[in-house]
Amino acid sequence: MRVHIIQPTHFAGQFDRRLYKSSRRALVPLTLPYLASLCPDYVEITLTDEQTQQLDFSRDYDLVLITSTILTSFRVYEIASKYRQRGIPVVIGGPHCTFYGDEALKHADAIAIGEGETTVPVIIEDVAAGRLKKRYRPDGMHDLKGLPFPRYDLLDYRTISRIPTYAVQTTRGCPYRCHFCAERFHLGERYRMRPVEEVVEEIKATGCRQIFFADSTFAGKRSRTMELMEALIPLKIRWSTLWNVHRCLDSELMELARRSGLLHINMGVESISAATLKDMNKKTTPADRISEVAAILNRLDVSFSFNLIFGWDTETLEDFDTTLNFLIQNRVHVAFFNVFSPHRGTAIYDEYLEAGRLIDPYNMGRWPGIIAEIYPKNYSPAELEQNVIRLYREFYSWPSMLERLPRPLTKSAMASWFMNLQERKLYSGQTHRANFDGI
Repeated sequence: MRVHIIQPTHFAGQFDRRLYKSSRRALVPLTLPYLASLCPDYVEITLTDEQTQQLDFSRDYDLVLITSTILTSFRVYEIASKYRQRGIPVVIGGPHCTFYGDEALKHADAIAIGEGETTVPVIIEDVAAGRLKKRYRPDGMHDLKGLPFPRYDLLDYRTISRIPTYAVQTTRGCPYRCHFCAERFHLGERYRMRPVEEVVEEIKATGCRQIFFADSTFAGKRSRTMELMEALIPLKIRWSTLWNVHRCLDSELMELARRSGLLHINMGVESISAATLKDMNKKTTPADRISEVAAILNRLDVSFSFNLIFGWDTETLEDFDTTLNFLIQNRVHVAFFNVFSPHRGTAIYDEYLEAGRLIDPYNMGRWPGIIAEIYPKNYSPAELEQNVIRLYREFYSWPSMLERLPRPLTKSAMASWFMNLQERKLYSGQTHRANFDGI
């Protein structure tokens, strides 16, 4: 049985139907080789990462599996149509199907909602037996014990950077409840953790010393995080991840993180305003201690980045400059400036939809770039877009970089300089692409 697993790219823009492409990936794709690992042994598998590879629609397959996000969804539908025209069954899965399942099913023979550990093998068996159903969804959430290692042997390493970073997942879900986040709807209400020994073995299997822990919240449970970091010390790796701001105030945890090889932390700070953080229910960002967090990370020689959201009802135009000055004064290494966009499935999405505050509900999240998708309370959508773009340009200006960044004498400092230079490239035009590429 021949199965083709595809991770599509997205279009360059709403009025630009070129496909977004890159020659190589520095972060080795995780989704494709992991989905391949869920297939039965008798399956002949082809993987295509469309961001770096070309799709060959002339080849014959018994099944095409396509993973979709909302950003890639329009391209997903194009790809699915081309295969279905040739009589090849197509199943669409991925996070897009959680809230857009009915839409996706119009373009596929079947959809897969939720995690793939149990659904992927069943889908393949059903196709082989000629009994493909319309919808597949697991009965419950996997406990993350005994997960297979990704099939990296199936990747085309000509599309991977010569100095790659491998992604390893150690947890799923998030124990927190920020008002704007849809994480728990995709990954369940419970924060789940893989056995530490299995994580260590997967890291060893990569044969790489640069690791990105692809967790929504790496340090969701302190005791388990400490256990894992202790186990990382003998591996002598350099690792990066995402975790919450308040963890940086834990001196014991931070010292262990540094000793275990911590290179970079990305944090969902969201705002420096106490009123905004309270309204977001962002309990993991103590507004009065963000400066202290930046000072701690600078002292420990840890590269770090802040994720920030603009467009919340508690904000005014003055908050843009207040935030920019704060970031520069506190020597924040990297910042990502995002426009607030309610996620379908959340209560706040329903509130904005009912109030008529969504500019184009159907197309939300479908296009890359800084696009205002709501009517903010205290300024216009155009002002939201213009000020976020301005923040990128001013934050990543040479005067700002020279004031904020440490001298590039250590690996962490060099990582921060590299990320700043990459961001400068992204906003060189009139817009900023401001979307993380899927892994």
